[in-house]
Amino acid sequence: MSRRLDTLAAVRDAVVSCARCPRLRSYCRRIARDKVRRFRDQDYWGKPVPGFGDPGARLLIVGLAPAAHGGNRTGRVFTGDASGDWLYDALHRNGFASQALSTGQGDGLRLTGCYVTASARCAPPDNKPSRIELDRCRGYLEAEIALLPRARIVVALGRIAHDSWLKASGHWAARPASTRPVFAHGRESRLPDGRILLASYHPSRQNTQTGRLTRAMWEAIFSRARALVDAT
Repeated sequence: MSRRLDTLAAVRDAVVSCARCPRLRSYCRRIARDKVRRFRDQDYWGKPVPGFGDPGARLLIVGLAPAAHGGNRTGRVFTGDASGDWLYDALHRNGFASQALSTGQGDGLRLTGCYVTASARCAPPDNKPSRIELDRCRGYLEAEIALLPRARIVVALGRIAHDSWLKASGHWAARPASTRPVFAHGRESRLPDGRILLASYHPSRQNTQTGRLTRAMWEAIFSRARALVDAT
C-alpha cells in the first residue's frame, strides 16, 4: 500500500478508491449497471466497500466480501442482504447495534463497541475472491487491526475470514502451521497477545437455509462474544 493508512478515515478513502483488482472492479461496475429487477430503481454503490463501526470497538467482526446486491448496492458492509439481516440482528440483541436492521447508508444505524469489516472489499463473482485478490486487499485489514487496538475479541465469519485475520494480524506467519488455530464453528482460540478469535460459519443462505448454521448456533456465538467483551 503506497498511501499512508494512519486513520480509519484514510483507510476508508483508500478502500473506496482502490482499483488493484481489475476483475473485481469490472464485475462490480457491471452489476451496478445491470442491477436486478427488485432493485432496478435504486442507485448502486458499485465501488469497494469500507469497514463500518465504532473506532473504540472492543469487538471486531470479519466477513468474506460484499454481496453483489448487498454491500455492492448499499455501500455498507453486510448490508442489504440476508447475511446482513442475521448479523445486525445479533449485534442489536447483544447491545452492539442501535437497531436490528441495516438497510443502507443514512438509515441511522450506529455500532457501539463493534467494528465490521471484510477480507475482500469488492463483491467477487460467485462469492469467490482469488488468493491473489485477497492478498492485494489484506493491507486494509492490517491497517484496521492496527487502528482498532481495543478490539481484543474477533469473530471470524467463515474459514477465509478466519485465515485472513490470522494473516493480517501477524499470527499466521509467527506460528508453525501445526500450531495455528484451525477453523471450526464455535472454536475459541486464545492468542499469545491476549486476543481471542471466535470462529463461526458465515450466515450465507447456503448455510442458513440448509441447517448447517441454525439460529441457536448463531445466537450462541454472539452471546459468547458479548461475554468475552464484558470480561476484558
